[in-house]
This record gives sequence, structure tokens and C-alpha cells, in this order.
Amino acid sequence: MNLSVLNKGLLLRFIALFLILGTLVSATPSAAQDQKILDEIVAVVGSNIVLQSEVDGYVLGLISRQQMVYSNELWQSALDQLINEKVLVIHAKRDTNLVVTDLEVDQGLDSRLDAMKAQVGGQAVLEDLYGKTEIEIKAELREDYRDQILAENFRRQKINGIKATPTDVQEWFDSFPTDSLPTLPNMVRVSHLVRMPVVTQVARDEALEIITAIRDSVVAGVIDMENMAELFSDDPGSAEKGGLYMDMSLSEVVPEFAAVAARSPIGAYSRVFETKFGLHFLRVNARRGDRIDYNHILIAFDERKVDSGPAIAFLTQMRDSVVTKHASFAVLASLNSEEETSKATGGRVSDPKTGERNLFLEALGALWQKTLLTMEVGDVSEPSEVQLIDGRRAFHIVKLEALIPEHRVDISTDYKLISQRALEYKQSDIMQKWLSELKSSVYIDLRGKARDTLANN
Repeated sequence: MNLSVLNKGLLLRFIALFLILGTLVSATPSAAQDQKILDEIVAVVGSNIVLQSEVDGYVLGLISRQQMVYSNELWQSALDQLINEKVLVIHAKRDTNLVVTDLEVDQGLDSRLDAMKAQVGGQAVLEDLYGKTEIEIKAELREDYRDQILAENFRRQKINGIKATPTDVQEWFDSFPTDSLPTLPNMVRVSHLVRMPVVTQVARDEALEIITAIRDSVVAGVIDMENMAELFSDDPGSAEKGGLYMDMSLSEVVPEFAAVAARSPIGAYSRVFETKFGLHFLRVNARRGDRIDYNHILIAFDERKVDSGPAIAFLTQMRDSVVTKHASFAVLASLNSEEETSKATGGRVSDPKTGERNLFLEALGALWQKTLLTMEVGDVSEPSEVQLIDGRRAFHIVKLEALIPEHRVDISTDYKLISQRALEYKQSDIMQKWLSELKSSVYIDLRGKARDTLANN
């Protein structure tokens, strides 16, 4: 492999992947005997061991993914995390209510290996890095991965039972001196009515030509679907993973996609079909009721070759109905908007993760800001361009319902934000105490670099 063509970030990922792969299967006494002398045991947890290379691999992964800087504290934190995971596994195995099926392990491991192959450049490179075939890698990782699922299920079982009551939220907020509370930037509460530009026949024909050529190459066996997805798919959520999605409910995808996925034979390549995102074809890898694992390739329509005129004309008509005829913005949005999430709530825009309606103006993006900065509360904007959460380009009219100026955080106006932070704090506090209790009944011995690092901190 010619490393001279790799940039620094990619090289770092190669090193991290090599270390992680090489140590995932080495945390047993028998495997440890085969380690090079440069490696060493840094912790014993029950009957399991943690190797220095295992911690180093974890640290390099953090540095690569999160752009962190190496330090002894980061190394110690990584060691603590690995110890915690092994403690969770030990206790999870004592819980007879927790069961991990072979199917769960196989599907999850297949997904992980597909992601690794996508990261390093394919199966051949992965096998070269590891020095084993993919089947051998999977066999060695299998039980370790089963333990990871078991530990995560055990942790989730605990954390899902933790809730923050209004009293918890108030007490957490009151624990901060007033003069130490942060200042929140300008926030807005908005609704919008969205219309999509019309896809021209030129854009449609070009996308069809591209995806047909890709599908023909895949079906003929010229190149596999995963590589083609990495090279050409316009789906940002799956392209780097070879187009792979795992354990998706048919209710989580758009109806046109679900209709094809529901009746496509396992392992077969579907016909080319259209959704609001563009043209697709897919391969269903597994089906469990309404849940599927699949790969797909998306070719989006060229946004430079769409017609925005009809959308702008329609939005101008809708705005006139609100401004001059006093029609209800919420009713018009619920009947006519083409953005499904906000349409269901009369056009109201909220944070997709928390449901919070008060949104930071600076986080909405340049197009939103350009529109909102010229408006007064109660105004309805002229039609303007917007990029939707799913990345699509659209046009909308916006109603500014409230403007909350920059202010010191206050529980009366920022309750949802505060309650989320209070819940996170409570979960973290309870989980740390719980882990300490779990550790008290597990034999843990720090050795070598772990002991030295702890002594120096």
C-alpha cells in the first residue's frame, strides 16, 4: 500500500484502525501471550485484561474522530472507559434477563466491518492491514462484539429509567449563582410554509442516465454496490458506509422507498425508483417484520437545473392570503407546505432532537438569518430560498412569531433547554455512582503505564 498518497488525517485513521482491530480480540490471557514485547498489560478486570495497545488504539480513535489533542489525562480517560465497559460486561452476564441473539451479533458485526472497509478503502485493504481474511476477522471479533452489545443493553436499561422531575430541574438550576449563569444569544420562534422547485426533464434525464449506468455496472458484477455508493451516492447519511442502513423500520423511510423495500427480494437489486430526494435503487440484505437492513444508492437531481418559478409564485399567493385576507398561516401551512415535519404542526419549526421551539438565530444558518434579520414579530416574509434539515433546497415564506433578545438564561423562558441539561447532569451523576458500586464487587488491578499515569496525576 502506497502511504505516500495518504494525508495526515487518513494515515492517523489507518493507525487507529490497525491498533483497534489488533486489540479487540486480544483481551484474553491466551491472546496476550502472543503480543509483542512492546505491548503490556495495563489493567486486570476480573478475569479479563486491558492491554496498552488497546488503550492506545482507543485514544487514537478519539483523536481522529473528535480532533482531540493527546495528553496523559486523555489516555487515563480512555483506560477508565475500557475498564468501565469490562465491568458492565461482567455484571450484564450476571443478569439473566439480558439476552443477545446470534442474529443481533451477526448483523451488528457485518455493519461494523462494512464501515471499517469503507473507511480504509475496501475489503482487500482491511484484510491486508489485519493480516487475516474477513471471515477470520469476523470470527475473532464475534464474542468481543457480543460483550459490547450486552454491556450497552445493560447500561441503557439503567439510564432509561432516569428522569428529571420539575423539582430536579429547579434544584439543579438553583445550584448556580445568578452571576455565573451563561448568556444566551438571540432566539426566535418561527413557522414556515415550504414549496419545492420543479424538477426539469433535463435534470431528471441526467439523473436517470447516471443511476442506470451505476446499477448496470453493479448488476453485471463489474464493481460492488458498496464501492459505487462511496463514489457516487448523494445520500450523506450512508455514502461513506457503502450505502448501508441497519435495522430501519419501513415507517422511518418515505412511502415510495418503503413500498419498494417491502417487496424487494432479499439480496436482489431493485428497479430504479423516485422519491423526493432523487432517484434510487436498493438491495435489501435482511428483513425482520417491518424492519430491514439495506444498501442503497441515491442520485439527486441537479439543483442548478430545476425551475423555482412555480414555487415562488405559489408562495407569493399564500403570503398575500395571510397579509391582505387575514388567512391563518397555520392552516395554510398544514394544507400546502411540502416539508412534512413542520406541515404536521401547522408550519411550526422546532429542534428535531429536543422539540424546543425557541431556536438560536445564529444556529439556523445564513439563509434563515438573511430572511429573519429584516423582519418584525408578526411579519410574514417574502418568498426566499432555504436549505431544509435533510439538505434539500427549497423555497419558503416565514412567519416570525417571537424574538427573544440575548439574555441571561432564565428558567421561565428557557425551561426546556434547562431541563435537558438537568437530565443529562442527573444521568451522569447516577451513572458514575452506579459504576462505582459495580466496580466495588469486581477485582481491578492497574499495572505498568496505567499505574504510572495515575501516580503522576
